[in-house]
Amino acid sequence: MIDKLKQAINKAHKIVFFSGAGMSTASGIPDFRSATGLYKNTYRAEEMLSHTFFENDPAEFYEFYKSKMLYPDARPNYAHEYIAKLQESKDVAVVTQNIDGLHQAAGSKKVYELHGSVLRNYCTSCHQFYDLDYIINSEGIPRCKKCGAIIKPDVVLYEEGLDEDVITKAVQAIATCDLLVVCGTSLVVYPAASFIRYFRGDTLAIINRDATSYDSQCDIVIHDDLVKTFKKIDSGE
Repeated sequence: MIDKLKQAINKAHKIVFFSGAGMSTASGIPDFRSATGLYKNTYRAEEMLSHTFFENDPAEFYEFYKSKMLYPDARPNYAHEYIAKLQESKDVAVVTQNIDGLHQAAGSKKVYELHGSVLRNYCTSCHQFYDLDYIINSEGIPRCKKCGAIIKPDVVLYEEGLDEDVITKAVQAIATCDLLVVCGTSLVVYPAASFIRYFRGDTLAIINRDATSYDSQCDIVIHDDLVKTFKKIDSGE
């Protein structure tokens, strides 16, 4: 399957990588739904990352958010770097469920962040921008220096809808690419996971450590570590 995927990458003119939490585990960011993921360790994660919880108890929301969701020392791994490097010879876009910004840190230019980014934060009143360092270094609830209102991460919380502009661009990228490579996602988070149904290209591939319900629909299925897989593709093994 490695050779088949390499051939598909070489042949394709337009490629989309659809990435999930498994893309960043090699960078030290835990996933959510595996045996050791965040949802196993903290059973209230879906509640505490909801819009209602943010509104009703911002102090506890931020205590959880800062301790479990922020990894400022994380750096792009080989998988991120491989995708970014591929842009030099191919039309490559990334549609990601991740909020860590590592695709951009690796050099990818065309990235559609379905669930937002921890790197962007805005005042809920005057919309002043604040970076990640400001959130990390704030004590208690981060508040705006200009108006004193609460700052909210630019991430999509439970009960919130995805950004319509991002959805449109992500769906357009998927619908017009030759090759769609699903990377490190169990494809159980909706509506994001449903976007792959718009694919009309030549080859649908999935690289994920565990089996998914979409495996039977794919032309190429690789159950392995992403970094190991991309190293093999890059080295020609």
